Amino acid sequence: MAGALTDPTRAPVAFGRRAVPQLFGELQRAGAAARLRALTSLCDLVHEPERLYQAVTGGFLKQLKVLFMDEDPSVRAKTCELLHLLTSHSIGRQAVLASSLLPPLCQLLDDSSFSCRRNVHRVLSRLALLPAGAEALLSLVPKLMLKLTKEEDEEVQLLLLSTLTHCSRLDALPGLASDGVSLLGRKLSHRSSIIRREAAAAMMALSVPMDGKRQVCEDAEVLPVLVGLLRDKDVEVQANAAGVIMNTVIITTGKQRCLDLDVLPVLLGLLSEKHGDDDEEEMKKRRKALIVYVLRALTSLAEAPNGRRLLLEQLPLLEKKAEAAEEDQDIRRATQTAIQVITWTP
Repeated sequence: MAGALTDPTRAPVAFGRRAVPQLFGELQRAGAAARLRALTSLCDLVHEPERLYQAVTGGFLKQLKVLFMDEDPSVRAKTCELLHLLTSHSIGRQAVLASSLLPPLCQLLDDSSFSCRRNVHRVLSRLALLPAGAEALLSLVPKLMLKLTKEEDEEVQLLLLSTLTHCSRLDALPGLASDGVSLLGRKLSHRSSIIRREAAAAMMALSVPMDGKRQVCEDAEVLPVLVGLLRDKDVEVQANAAGVIMNTVIITTGKQRCLDLDVLPVLLGLLSEKHGDDDEEEMKKRRKALIVYVLRALTSLAEAPNGRRLLLEQLPLLEKKAEAAEEDQDIRRATQTAIQVITWTP
């Protein structure tokens, strides 16, 4: 063990593979200050992959459960911070899901400490990245939706929306049963583009089932806002909004509502936009998703007589896109499908 304690906020750390077991042992000591120093040193150590692996595979996680109930809010918050760091890797997420930590961890969503609550949301957001994690959190969706209506901190709102998106992609029904369309709709106009983006992503997940499409149509405010988001400066916000519209116009009510909102010129305008070849690869992927969603929405809208009539006038634009040699293959294929539907005659 190191001979001198140079930082009073951290516990002295043993050398090599003894360090992690020694610090977890320190967590059993009386005195919140000692536990907090040990937790702080563990948070430092688990940034190293080897120490993280040792912490999650060495049978130590069960020792954290009692710390969730510690009287000191700093200890509870730091315990959740450690758990957040451990779930930065897939093996850590799997270990937490296989443990008995999730139920007592979720109880801390109502903790008096904001730092503790925020760290819990960070952990849940990472757990939801795994299908097994999203499934384990499905029963929590109603509570998370309620939290979303009350939470003012933007980081926590973003974490909530991310968790809800992954859960709803697995099963949208808990979100739909919790008034999710209406609650998420309020976030679509948020000043932060990141929150608008995540709210639209969660809405897209909810609009996949038939009941979700109906709820999007029935809410008087959601579709007008989504059509407005097609003009957003953030490409991902545009793409996610187009994804919701793409899902919604599958049903007749969705077609009519979107046509009444004059969505066709906006969608066609997105197809006509020119972008430089110097876009980063990630930006190209986002733009591709946007264009594919737009084309699929146009294909569904062409099934309505007034939609087909308007789109017949735009065939030159679509044919040019379908024939462009430099165009992405998936986009060309989606364009060709749209043309076939528009020009189909019984």
